[in-house]
Amino acid sequence: MLCSLSTRLSSEDLQAITALEKELSTPILAFSCHDLKPADVNAEQLAKIQALENRLGMSLVAVKG
Repeated sequence: MLCSLSTRLSSEDLQAITALEKELSTPILAFSCHDLKPADVNAEQLAKIQALENRLGMSLVAVKG
């Protein structure tokens, strides 16, 4: 299972989240989870993924296609 920030929220979803943020006086992040399996990578592939992660400043996940 892999979860990431939700990017496809309806206007109603956004309104509900915004209303709850105002009520609670705190920011709320929305995540969506996907049933993905990690890919098996060797040490060389992992090093390349980690190098790109460092360059981009984000986490990358190799998944089975």
